[in-house]
Amino acid sequence: MRENQNAIKGIFFDVDDTLYDHLEPLRMALQCVLATGEDFPYGKVYHRFRYYSDILSAEHGAVNAAGAERDLQDMRVRRAKLALAEFGVHVTDREAARIQDAYLKGQFQIQPFPGAVELIRNLQSAGHIVGLITNGPEKHQMAKIKALAMDSTITPGNIFVSGAVGYDKPDPRLFAHVNAQTDTDASHSFYIGDSWRNDVMGALEAGWTAIWFNHRQVKPETEHQPHYMAAAYRELADILLD
Repeated sequence: MRENQNAIKGIFFDVDDTLYDHLEPLRMALQCVLATGEDFPYGKVYHRFRYYSDILSAEHGAVNAAGAERDLQDMRVRRAKLALAEFGVHVTDREAARIQDAYLKGQFQIQPFPGAVELIRNLQSAGHIVGLITNGPEKHQMAKIKALAMDSTITPGNIFVSGAVGYDKPDPRLFAHVNAQTDTDASHSFYIGDSWRNDVMGALEAGWTAIWFNHRQVKPETEHQPHYMAAAYRELADILLD
């Protein structure tokens, strides 16, 4: 363990809808396939889309489980159908697959939230260990990380993709693996993410400090209590750069 460990924080960020606006690719996909207008409730649909994504992913098992690729495609179709149905929009499997294809293409036309890169660099300058923890296939998630230029901002050894590690959030073994690989301690580790199930619950179960990046102002899904909540990077800076 590092010397002066109490002063050094391990600070790890989620990627999707934490480092960048994950809603925009979905908005573009829905407009492309369904010709939805400007008054469509994109934010609310996105929240349910992510909800079903987390739930269905958990049902299918880890990203590296047997049949994971087939299950992933099924999950992606079902989450679109279930989320849209809640808003009275019923799509076929084929339409849901087209939405997914357009959504994937849009995920690489992204940029970090304002203040994200500045905060990461300030944390690094302060001597903290800064990294990423994200769920998904390694190739797919790394492509997004490169699109955000985070691969040149964050030390490669501090980037953890569940598809490469073998555990998915919220499994506490993923967080324990990160601690082991980065020589950090759970009691001084912070995780910032938007997903209640994967990020807040996952960090809490692992004994980390959980910071809920609730920039969409949604309600908690369980009785769990994150240590902090923030809706913008300036608020995250106030929490982490104390």
